[in-house]
Amino acid sequence: MTTTPTARLAFERQRVSDWSQKILPLRRQAEVRDGWLRERLQSVLPEVMRREGIDLWIVVAREYNEDPVLMSLLPATMMSARRRTILVFHAPADGPFEAMAIANAGIGLDGSYQAMWAKTRTEQATETQWECLRRVVEERDPKRIGVNVAEHFAFGDGLSKFEHDALMEALGSDLAARTVSAERLAVGWLEKRSPGELDAVGGINLIAHGIIGEAFSSRVVHPGVTTALDVAWWMRQRTVDLGLSCWFQPTVSIQRQGVAVGDIGASPDEVIRPGDLLHCDFGLHYLGLATDTQQNAYVLRLGEEAPPAGLVAALRTANAQQDLLAACMVAGRSGNEILADVLARMADAGIEGRMYTHPIGYHGHGAGPMIGLYDQQTGVPGRGDLPLFEHTLHSFEMFCEVAVPEWGGQRVKCATEQIVAFTGGEIHFLGGRQTELHLIH
Repeated sequence: MTTTPTARLAFERQRVSDWSQKILPLRRQAEVRDGWLRERLQSVLPEVMRREGIDLWIVVAREYNEDPVLMSLLPATMMSARRRTILVFHAPADGPFEAMAIANAGIGLDGSYQAMWAKTRTEQATETQWECLRRVVEERDPKRIGVNVAEHFAFGDGLSKFEHDALMEALGSDLAARTVSAERLAVGWLEKRSPGELDAVGGINLIAHGIIGEAFSSRVVHPGVTTALDVAWWMRQRTVDLGLSCWFQPTVSIQRQGVAVGDIGASPDEVIRPGDLLHCDFGLHYLGLATDTQQNAYVLRLGEEAPPAGLVAALRTANAQQDLLAACMVAGRSGNEILADVLARMADAGIEGRMYTHPIGYHGHGAGPMIGLYDQQTGVPGRGDLPLFEHTLHSFEMFCEVAVPEWGGQRVKCATEQIVAFTGGEIHFLGGRQTELHLIH
């Protein structure tokens, strides 16, 4: 298990203006993302298709009703399907991998896909789009054809009813009988990261940590004036100002000695005061990848130089909870097996809390094995049954409850969330993890 400098230091040692210098212009962002796509199409996808026993995969979607997996397969300059976009992938056990497009020429697919249809923007082809698809499939004579219909993961269930019926008709009875759910294939494609992505994802998370570091500082928080909601909106505004986007509305919450202000997320309009324990939940998108981070801060009272020892101990307990989960992450184990193991270890260690860790990647709540849900601590049917694979990203999301002596034994909830990479059989905390409370004067 490895880590880098704490999230607190990410802000204190680097001016926030540095993050704007780190973020690439849009043109360069597109070049990076398209390079990753080409790399993934030649390495990740063939491996996952063969692992799941699907030798041909068909992805079909119409403009503005996109299959969720389609967007991860399009070049950066394509922001939607065009009319009807059909992508076909062939990964025979023996023979070269093919990534093919059955779509109008000149819409942005040519650099990544082999064009199979002679339709241009102005000239009709001698065969219809569906006829072209049938020809392409017949020529390859696949044994198992993956289509995106699925029970558990929306990522693998993007084939609309009309397109499904049209696809089956176009294939004909013999080929249609070979179709199978591509649920595990869609999940595998989305969850596995390429070497290039793994190289870059730590830096993406440093940007998220830097924004949190500034938000949880005296530059943003004015005790007695600033509300929790003010800080949450500042985080979203800062993200947009950097040319990035949030994938959910940030939240900032307050826990206060002797005062019940509700559970985490329930006190947005409360004014922040000295002595408060603050919590945030924040996620952004950059270069097509999502972050998801929860950290905690303490607002110093007059005369205080450090937070109460009980709050420091709460964060140490949260770090120990993260370490227990890291120890349970073993390739091949299901999310439900990992959940049962870590909850048992928490009980042995006397840690009270919950575990609801999820995969992350192109989507914030990403594809892969679920390790509990907030309201499902005995296992998650279906989504928790998937095994843990190498070269994947996970959002270590959890909370522990700890009594704080300085607050008269009042229990606080220390909720944390930290993106990790599972690669080489180890957990790596990306961009560091919070081991000290942010301090606000």
